[in-house]
Amino acid sequence: MRDQKFGVIGGGSWATAIVKMLSENLSSINWWMRNEKSIEHIKIHRHNPKYIRSAEFDVAKLELSTDLKSVVENSDVLILATPSAFLLSVLESLDQESFRDKMVVSAIKGIIPETNEIPAEFLIKRFNIPENNIGMISGPCHAEEVAMERLSYLTIGSPNAQVAKTVADALSCRFIKTSVTDDLYGTEVGAILKNVFAIASGICHGLGYGDNFQAVLMSNSIQELERFVDAISPIHRDVKSSAYLGDLLVTGYSLHSRNRRFGNLIGRGYSVRATMAEMRMIAEGYYAVKCIMDINQKHEVNLPITEAVFHILYEETPAITEMRNLAETLS
Repeated sequence: MRDQKFGVIGGGSWATAIVKMLSENLSSINWWMRNEKSIEHIKIHRHNPKYIRSAEFDVAKLELSTDLKSVVENSDVLILATPSAFLLSVLESLDQESFRDKMVVSAIKGIIPETNEIPAEFLIKRFNIPENNIGMISGPCHAEEVAMERLSYLTIGSPNAQVAKTVADALSCRFIKTSVTDDLYGTEVGAILKNVFAIASGICHGLGYGDNFQAVLMSNSIQELERFVDAISPIHRDVKSSAYLGDLLVTGYSLHSRNRRFGNLIGRGYSVRATMAEMRMIAEGYYAVKCIMDINQKHEVNLPITEAVFHILYEETPAITEMRNLAETLS
């Protein structure tokens, strides 16, 4: 299956990291990004000028383009790696025919805010893509460490074992270990929720809470994740696996985590607007927490950490008050 043509949609840090992984195995990769200047820079200097600049490419393997329709048409496997908040606008020029007979894999760890749908649901409903043609990339894997070729682990989720294997084989290399699962919806929801918990972790750090409380917060976070994922997709799963617990821990603790950084600034007293201006990067958890709260109106799962983050970000409850109240409920 290595002769199938892969196309990556997105020009940010995660898209850049995915292209680096693919380039270890594939002789040719289609890569769409919106910025023509970035494309020209990559062709000349062999790295993305805006994101993880330390990741160098063999440009002879890259077929870079700002023409989305062309990239989609000439790819057999498409990996979507844009922020969830931009996915709808990025794909607006495409229709159902564009994705006919293609594998479509989401590397997006967020909810589509306009529709309150996880990427798999959005792709199925909007483009009528068969569930068996859809996959999800998850796991504890920061783009910055991929650039440094540090050992990382990914899980590819799909109800179709061949889709999962095709993507896993293409990404697996000397510094990337891969595994597969049929738990498409669980891994997607877990990848989304852990960003919310990472914001909570950052808020607590910004407020001055120590390692002991952070450990309790992470322990309660994985329990909260399990409750919500089981309500959304009630199948047997092990949330202690790297796709769930591993991803939660690295996102909650790592200095590379933009969601943790977002929360840290909130905890230090920055407003949401000031935090966004300071970071100049998308923190998926900000959009996800509102969508999770909306979705949970149907399921009514006990989500105290998610609710606390929502109150702080959207209802402007003082972080110190909200986290003090949350601390009283955790064990």
